[in-house]
Amino acid sequence: MKLYGYFRSSAAFRVRIALYLKGLAPDTELVNLQAGDQSSAAYRTINPQGRVPSLEDDGAVLVQSMAIMEYLDEIYPDPPLLPVAAKGRARVRGIANIIACDIHPLNNLAILNYIKAEFGADTDAVNGWYRHWVKQGFDGVEPLLAESPETGTFCHGDAPGLADICLVPQVFNAQRFDCDLSGYPTILRINDACLKLDAVDQALPGNQPEAAGIA
Repeated sequence: MKLYGYFRSSAAFRVRIALYLKGLAPDTELVNLQAGDQSSAAYRTINPQGRVPSLEDDGAVLVQSMAIMEYLDEIYPDPPLLPVAAKGRARVRGIANIIACDIHPLNNLAILNYIKAEFGADTDAVNGWYRHWVKQGFDGVEPLLAESPETGTFCHGDAPGLADICLVPQVFNAQRFDCDLSGYPTILRINDACLKLDAVDQALPGNQPEAAGIA
């Protein structure tokens, strides 16, 4: 098993957490997004979209973090990333998808670089764009967590799962962009609980060997 990723990619960060929660330790290969490795011919033969992460397992290459994590949950079901009950699974997927499908795609590096290059957005404008979409998404996630009896230590009950795996990287990057998170006490409480997990600590961007010396 080999994981192709970038230490600060939210999507790669998610997959690292999922792998480590399940006790898996794949080989890793850096795809340096700042250097443009994702657009190289060599990497495009692995992932034609030129995005990270990609997971190579048993001769197959899997793409898209959400699909990869559900694959891992099917192949390595212990500990589970989704509840048993259908309504619980839908709830967790809904929270995870607000982050992975609504917030993150608008704020990934490719989009930020595009609005700089095509629309002349300066740093303040780009940061404002980023913060707007974090706020729009977290304004929805916070009440879904704070007002539900299904919320426990983590997003759903007292064991970490798919929603928590998506939440941690988004909070990490929101803090990098100086987003005001004071209005999201439940999100911050759950994030703090996640940061106490060995699997999350192991997956943190700053704890990846390739992080040294890369901006």
